[in-house]
Order: sequence, then C-alpha cells, then structure tokens
Amino acid sequence: MSEPAHPRRCVLVAVDMERYSPRDNLRQYRAQQLFREVMAEAVASVGLERASWTTQQSGDGELAILPADTSELTVVADFVPALDRILREHNRNLLPGAKVRLRVAIHQGLVHLTGANGFPGEAVVEVCRLLDAEPLRQALSAFPAASVALIVSRSIFDDVVRHGYHGLRPERFAQVRVAVKQLATTAWISVPDEDAGAIAWDAPVAPVAPVAPVAPVAPVAPVAPEKEPPPAKPDPVPATYQISGVTTHGPAVFGPGGTAIGSVHGPWNGRGDQ
Repeated sequence: MSEPAHPRRCVLVAVDMERYSPRDNLRQYRAQQLFREVMAEAVASVGLERASWTTQQSGDGELAILPADTSELTVVADFVPALDRILREHNRNLLPGAKVRLRVAIHQGLVHLTGANGFPGEAVVEVCRLLDAEPLRQALSAFPAASVALIVSRSIFDDVVRHGYHGLRPERFAQVRVAVKQLATTAWISVPDEDAGAIAWDAPVAPVAPVAPVAPVAPVAPVAPEKEPPPAKPDPVPATYQISGVTTHGPAVFGPGGTAIGSVHGPWNGRGDQ
C-alpha cells in the first residue's frame, strides 16, 4: 500500500438543497440543473473559476475543495451573498415547489486530494457535519424570504468574520452549538440581509399560535330605567273642631238630633249608636 500524498490546506464549501427528496423525478432533475447554473454564475461573479474547484457531487448538493490560493474572505463575504442574490432571481418566477434554497457550510483545513474513495481529512468530516447541523436547517425556516443560510466554522469566524473585513458584520452572525454524530463544537450562522444574531438558535422556538378571531358581541338592548314608585300619600290629618269648649278630631255629632261636624258617611239616625 502506497503512502498518501501530503495533504493540502484548502477552503472547503459544502452545499445542500432544502426539501430535495420530497420532489418528484422531474422536479429533482430541474432542481439539479438550477443548482449547477446558479453555482457557476455566482462563482464567476466574484472572480473565481468554477473549473478549478474539485467537487464531489451528491445529487442534492456538493462538497467542493477550493484551490489553495483561494481567499476565505472572498468566499464568505462575496460568494455567499452573490449566491443568495442570484438564486433569488431564479426563484422569483418559480412555483413554491420548484424553488431551490440552499444550506452552505464553510471550513478550512488539511485535505488529502488523492483519496481512494473521496477526500480524507478531519476538515472534510467537520464541514459535512456543519452542513447537517439542526440550527442551520432552522435558519431557512426562520427566514422564509432567504434563499441561502450559511454556517462557518470557528476558525473561519475567528480568522475572517470577527474582524469585519469587506463589510462583514460579526454582530449579525449567531453563535450556535453543533452536535452531529461524533462532532461537538461551536459555529456561527448567518443569513444574507438578515440579522441571525437576533435569534436564540440553541433554544427551540415554538411557533406562534395564530390569534383566534374574536366573535362579535351581540348588541345589548338598552334596559329601561326602573320607574320610581309614586310617593306614599301621607295619612290625612283629621280636622280639629271645637264646640262649646269641647275639642274633637274628625267628624262628630253632638246630642240627639244634633248637628254633624265634619263629614259623616251614611245616614244619621240622631243617636250615638251609628
């Protein structure tokens, strides 16, 4: 068994399509075509040569080993935003089921380019694990208008992003924990034109339940005010009469055949036994 050739330090870019497997055969075919077109267009737009990338295709994406002299800054600050912009333009006139959205992972490290069945190297394993990180998948869901979600390794963030080179805004990158198979590390997520740093990726966010419509309240018929009871009539005060020094309250008759004083109801027989 021959000794392996010396590994090379390279920039690695792994790309994967969102929701590829649920597509039918024809849509998968067209999605692959669109993927190849936008990748070539984005690479050319930032002055890189697509033909110089060593790629390993996977149907719904690829692993690319870039030439040793490729600038990490160009890949992070120029290529990814260009990929997002170009993909948006292509998606504009497509039905939702035909749109292509991409997850992108960027790392750097030593790679054996002469492997018998791929590209041996820890850097290759890590960039592929970063691509499968759950927070990166959540990023496209959190920003439905975006076409690309990016995750960069700790070394890429420390060497390139945190310095703010070429208009990069470190505060818009979100630090996340990645635990995929045997890889447990930290990485940083970014979504072009969005503030990924405003979301707590490590805490699962429950979808906001829609507010139930409020049923209209039937108008309440006005209640007629209660009528006040009529004021009670005071008991009549009996009239006072005085005859021959005798005082009487109310009607009275003095003596047989006497004169009635006040009101007397009924016939009077002239006797006191009425």
